[in-house]
Amino acid sequence: MKGLKNAALASVAVMALATAARAETIYLTAAKMVDPASGSVISSPAVLIKDEHIVQVGTAASLAAPADARRIDLGAETILPGFIDMHTHITSRPDSEGYQGLGVSVPSQAISGVAQAWKSLQAGFTTLRNVGADGFADVALRDSINSGETAGPRLFVSGPLIGATGGHCDENLLPYAYHDVGEGVADGPGAVRHKVRENHKYGADLIKLCATGGVLSKGDSVGAQQMTYEEMKAAVDEAHMLGMKVAAHAHGTSGIKDAIRAGVDTIEHASLADDEAMALAKAKGAAFDMDIYNDDFILAEGAKMGMLPENLAKERAIGKLQRETFRRAVKAGVIMTFGTDAGVYPHGDNGKQFAKMVEWGMTPMQAVQAATTTAAKELGPLGADLGAIAPGKYADIVAVDGDPMADVSQLEHVKFVMKAGVVYRQGGQPAPR
Repeated sequence: MKGLKNAALASVAVMALATAARAETIYLTAAKMVDPASGSVISSPAVLIKDEHIVQVGTAASLAAPADARRIDLGAETILPGFIDMHTHITSRPDSEGYQGLGVSVPSQAISGVAQAWKSLQAGFTTLRNVGADGFADVALRDSINSGETAGPRLFVSGPLIGATGGHCDENLLPYAYHDVGEGVADGPGAVRHKVRENHKYGADLIKLCATGGVLSKGDSVGAQQMTYEEMKAAVDEAHMLGMKVAAHAHGTSGIKDAIRAGVDTIEHASLADDEAMALAKAKGAAFDMDIYNDDFILAEGAKMGMLPENLAKERAIGKLQRETFRRAVKAGVIMTFGTDAGVYPHGDNGKQFAKMVEWGMTPMQAVQAATTTAAKELGPLGADLGAIAPGKYADIVAVDGDPMADVSQLEHVKFVMKAGVVYRQGGQPAPR
């Protein structure tokens, strides 16, 4: 026991030395700051950063630089809080769809996740919510990033998807002889509760359910409900008891409504939500997390990526309907977060969704809020220190040229990235590591 105690003390000492070694004060200035918390744009902002967190925010005229501070002047650029993508598959690649994906191992997925995490961070996404990964590869990647071994966004992860036999979360590519069953398959409330507990046991931060069929699964109808209300209620009750949020993949109308009634926190895709579903979402405080960019990629590149003809047919049938639903949901006042389904399209292109959100009904400020303040709030306690450039928050800051409120496509071309006080991109190029 004495040896263990000494080892623990030594570990704490090493960590303290590492923290002291990187401790510094940074004084950051730019031409403008988009403040999604207030919905305003501030000229000549100044931000004082100590270690990982923001200490003070003001203007260059009102906030002086401490004598010992390292100065970072971003010139004519506009700063914003680091972006949060609430629907990603960080260990998945778009060129592994359909039958091509059968040859990809979990270790291979984990290795791909390391590369894709770096691309996402370079694109200005300092936080990702990962909603589905095989073999808890996303848990391993999260832990590697948190330890400093790997550079990438802050990850909040679900582990394997939970869903019904033969449903969207149960791969149907192989015939019966292989007896292939998805890791998260569960039928009945008791089995679903067990899977929630299992995911929690092995390190998941949240739970992802498959309430309905999907576009990229074989042999199911995209709108058909696949989990019962009772199953989803069991999952939600168990997850909330454990302090975990629940996201539900749900394209179809009945599945969306039952997921909301069951207490699910975010509805992923929400393609066929009707007026009643939107009213339910508002009444229950559920958010819609709608991936309205990737329709373009799927229809243009999906066949080359191995997507099956039936997958492409489902996307053609539902893509525009989803965008029209998005417009109605924004108008109705449903809580809207920024979720792209990265992994279906190439990681690092996440920012292309901002322009689509504006095209289909949001203002540029609303689109930024969906990826910052609103997303942070929907993460619950996990997002308490995220989503804004404000005292006490993590120093997650990105910068772009010009005025993204006038030209939202600027958010596709991030020039500067800071995560927790560490600069990972400057002048449009990766910072030395």
